[in-house]
Amino acid sequence: MKVSVRKSNTVLWLVNNSLIDLPSPSSISYMWSFGSLLGVFLGVQLVTGILLALHYSGDVMISFYSVVHICRDVSNGWLLRVLHSNGASMFFAFLYFHIGRGLYYGSYRYFETWLSGSVIFLLAMGTAFLGYVLPWGQMSFWAATVITNLLSAVPYLGVMLVEWVWGGFAVGNPTLVRFFAFHFLFPFILVMLVCFHLVFLHQTGSNNPLGQNSDMDKVNFYPYFLVSDLVGFLVAFYFLLMVSMEFPYVFMDVENFILANSLVTPIHIQPEWYFLFAYTILRSISSKIGGVVALLMSVLILMVFPFVFKHRIRGSSNYLVGKILFWWIVINWLLLTWIGACVVEYPFMELGKCFSVLYFILFMVWGLSYISVDNFNN
Repeated sequence: MKVSVRKSNTVLWLVNNSLIDLPSPSSISYMWSFGSLLGVFLGVQLVTGILLALHYSGDVMISFYSVVHICRDVSNGWLLRVLHSNGASMFFAFLYFHIGRGLYYGSYRYFETWLSGSVIFLLAMGTAFLGYVLPWGQMSFWAATVITNLLSAVPYLGVMLVEWVWGGFAVGNPTLVRFFAFHFLFPFILVMLVCFHLVFLHQTGSNNPLGQNSDMDKVNFYPYFLVSDLVGFLVAFYFLLMVSMEFPYVFMDVENFILANSLVTPIHIQPEWYFLFAYTILRSISSKIGGVVALLMSVLILMVFPFVFKHRIRGSSNYLVGKILFWWIVINWLLLTWIGACVVEYPFMELGKCFSVLYFILFMVWGLSYISVDNFNN
């Protein structure tokens, strides 16, 4: 009896400190709702993914047909699949909005919170890639072949690493089995990392547009921001249902409705839309190892922010240069995403090289501008 009482008291303490009495800056807007939306959509992905796994078979001979079986024969199986697929797209859309808001308002000053969020971003990308392979369509097979082949760029150990990931000398049944196992496991690790992310966030408090961290400008999380998050969730879930009902396959590639065939290469191999910016940077560099390094740096550059950007006044909104550079980075990211969906020919390859170089230059200029501001303040 005492144990149950202690557990109930612990739950009440967590609810009060995280959802009711948590001091929150009064100036935060709906842009701060994307974090809670990411948590909700991670839960949606977990539930739909577990239900899909009950009917999925991780074997190259029947995996494609098991997906067809889910959509045609399982009660509301088609809805589960499109909710899981479109939910992944919405999850990454909110993730990019969340990261963009953090960049704009200088949330990278919170060291542990930012680094834990960056790790979540990397693990989410890996989980999404593994899930993209599971339907075992043409694009799934060739995307797995192209991406796993990148490991061969590692000096001395590259070929061994590729064969270890494949479980053989080509992408086959062992590859699919282990991809399915890791795709099922990684989301639970994500949940654990999200818990750490929230703990770090509650230690420092949320950032805000004013860049101030004063207790005089804070109100309780409930009812103001809890209601705000609920409204954001209702709007986001309505949009997910609308897309899933009206345009269920808008984010899927037509090639993935064809059974994987190692003898027929698709005319244009491309990943999901949320990987296109990195894919453009990868294919813009002729050197294999150079492309892999640039691909990794295009994502890992987020982890550099807490170490480089140490300006005293939080929020790039305080600096005109920071605001201009931020929007240039956003525009450049959108152009990279568009070019990644285009065929590998003139002028898209040349444009991809230009925007790939500009991607890193903009971040470097942004960093130098803040370093110069810090030196001026000192």
